[in-house]
Order: sequence, then C-alpha cells, then structure tokens
Amino acid sequence: MKHLFLLLFTASFIFSNAQNADSAWVCNNYNKKEVLITMRDGKKLFTSIYTPKEKSEKHPILAIRTPYSVAPYGKEYSSRLYSSHWMHYVKENYIIVMQDVRGRFMSEGEYMDVRPFNENKKGKKDIDEASDTYDAVDWLVKNVENNNGNVGFFGISYPGFYSTMAALSNHPAIKAVSPQAPVTEWFLGDDFHHNGAFALMDGFHFYYGFGVPRPKPVTSHWRDFAFPGKDNYDFYLKQGALKNYTKLMGDSIKFWNEMMDHPNYDDFWKARDARRACKNVKPAMLIVGGTFDAEDCYGAWNLYKAIEKQSPATNNKLVMGPWFHGGWSRGNGSYLGNVRFGSKTAEYFQNEIELPFFNYYLKGKGTGNNLPEASVFFTGENNWKKLESWPPPKMDQRLLYLGAKQTLSFDKPSVASSFSKYTSDPNKPVPYTEDVHM
Repeated sequence: MKHLFLLLFTASFIFSNAQNADSAWVCNNYNKKEVLITMRDGKKLFTSIYTPKEKSEKHPILAIRTPYSVAPYGKEYSSRLYSSHWMHYVKENYIIVMQDVRGRFMSEGEYMDVRPFNENKKGKKDIDEASDTYDAVDWLVKNVENNNGNVGFFGISYPGFYSTMAALSNHPAIKAVSPQAPVTEWFLGDDFHHNGAFALMDGFHFYYGFGVPRPKPVTSHWRDFAFPGKDNYDFYLKQGALKNYTKLMGDSIKFWNEMMDHPNYDDFWKARDARRACKNVKPAMLIVGGTFDAEDCYGAWNLYKAIEKQSPATNNKLVMGPWFHGGWSRGNGSYLGNVRFGSKTAEYFQNEIELPFFNYYLKGKGTGNNLPEASVFFTGENNWKKLESWPPPKMDQRLLYLGAKQTLSFDKPSVASSFSKYTSDPNKPVPYTEDVHM
C-alpha cells in the first residue's frame, strides 16, 4: 500500500509539474486582455483575448463562443490553453479568443437557448447568434493587434451550436469553422430528446443548474441539485409526474418550462433547428462527431448532411471517430472502457486532421485542403477510412436479425414463428448505476 501511494504521489507530482510548466510557458509567451465588445443593438459581450508576444508575423484568430463561461476572469489565464487541444494552437501562436454569449455570465443582454436564426434581419434590434458573431469578429479584426485578418471558430456540444451560427454569419474574415458534436436539433436527436422522447434525467440535472435566472452579469452562475439519497434511480422513480420536477426548480427555469409547454414537434422546435439555415455557407467546414456520443451524435451526422444538401458548393468535411462526447479533445482516444482501438485516435485527429485544417485556411500553411471528404474510424477493423463521399459510393446495406439467447446475426432465422419479448413497465424501468453517490 505504501508503494502504491508513492507511485500515485509521484505520478501526480509529475503531472502537476508538467501542467505548471505548460502554464508558465503560456503566461510567458501570451498576453491576456479582457474587453466588452458592443453589438449592433448596444449590448456588450464579455470577451477574453490571448495574444502571442511573438511579433515577427501576423497571426490568425481562433475563437469560441460559449454559454459555459470564459473563466477565469481577471489576470489568471485559462487552463484550457495548456490542458486540451487548444495547446496545439497556442504552440502555433494563434490569437485565442473566448466570448461569453449574450446573457450568460459576464455578457449583457437576455439569454435564449438555441436562439433561432433570423433570416430577415432589417434593423439593429434584429439580432441572433449569427449577428452577434458578425459584430464580434468585425471588432476583433479591426482592433486586435497583429492579426492577419483570418478567423476560425470551433466548439464542442453547445459551443458547437455557436460555431454553426458563426459559419452562418457570413463575415468575410471567417475562413474555417469546426462544429464538434454540435447541438443541432433538440427534439429529434440531440441531448434532451431522442426521436422525440424526453430524456428526463439529462434535462432535469442540466437545467436545474444551467437554467438559473441571471438578473445581471456575474462571474459565477450555477447550482447543483442536492439529491436526497445516494441512488438517483430511486429518486427519479419516486418523483412522479413532470410537474413535480418543475416545482423542484421553483418554476423559474425558462427553457424547462418551454420544453414542458412544447411536448410535441411544433414550430417552437422547428425554429430552433440549426439545419434550416445552412444555405450558402461560406467558410470551410470540418464537422466532428463520435460514434459513442450519447448526447450529440445526431447533430454531427445531420449538420453535415444538411450542408451537403442545401449548400453543395461549401468545402464541407466530416470526421467520425470512436469517441464519447468530446472524447477527441481530451485523452488520446486509444480506448473506451475495456474496448481498445489499436491506436491513439484522438491524437491522430488533432495532429493529422484538425490542426492541418485550421493551419491551411487561417495561415495558408500545409496541406489541410487535401483532407478526404469523410474520415471515419471503423471500430470492427480498428482503422481510419478516408472516403471520397459519405455515404461511400460502394456501400451495401445488410440486415441484422435477433437470434436465440439474445444474440445478433446477419443470417435470417429459419424458424418462422420465433419471437423475442421484453417487458416495458414505466413503474420499473431498466436499472442503472450512473449517478450513485457514495
């Protein structure tokens, strides 16, 4: 036990030292500035700007717009710059920009979840996330020192939605955008609804904290629900009707109430479908998803398909790897649970796909324009396939059949009257062990 403690302490010390070294390098080589950028309607959005001290050439801007906070606020630097895939761009001397979206944390204005794209903007009061992006980028390229006039966006999950809106802003400086596991359609497939079925646990747990009303800009804006017991399965089973969850929230969470008011696929949800606005998309697009993503796998596949159909001239690429939600941005992607993939798939994506993509379109460097139309990791074979289209031209659809003893087979059963059964009982759903509090 003493040896185990020493090993763990040593590993922790080495990791901590590595992080401290990376942190020191960022602080020594980057300046941080915080600004409020004024939108066309007068609201001001809080923006953190990290600029390289290296001045021998002009640098591109890589940006993220997020509802999850650009913290830390003040002099401290964001750990994202040295603990995630951002570090590739810091090493390349990119100008890094992070912005709190309208109505979140330190930005002014009223927040609206998956704010609908406004196709008929006529005046300064007609705003959406695309117009906010346009105004922010316009200020950045005119005011950030030593930028080369090229801007890229990426974001995972909800920031992926804002990346899509950046692509739809049509600002000429935006040359490349990568929506990754992007929130795209919140009724048919992403996050809180899957094929229209409401994901109660995800919706309640997320919006109890995320949806807290914010009367004014704040640096901290979240709360966690204090589950009454150690077993959330038991909690949800005993809670009863949806109205009881609304009471637990204090009946104050706007989007939760809107979800309750719109249980069916109606105009409320259709207006929030990001795909409807994917026409005449100007920037190069790199859409990324994970085949084991339980949250926003739908968004990645279907955003790619929408752009292919509605904006065929767009340089639109697809990447699908063997990842959980955001798994390509942290860890090396060599395994998931006890399944091994035979290679470091996340590192391959970062070094061979994402970085070359942005380097080519924002710096005019490398061969990122030669990426295949679709890069898809086949888990059964444990290798990447570089495809000229998706779906690939030579593709055979095969049927899978339920077999005896809970098996699957490509062979059609020979017994004509065979069947499988299961019991669906809302009062006794399938047990699970997630969110057990010890």
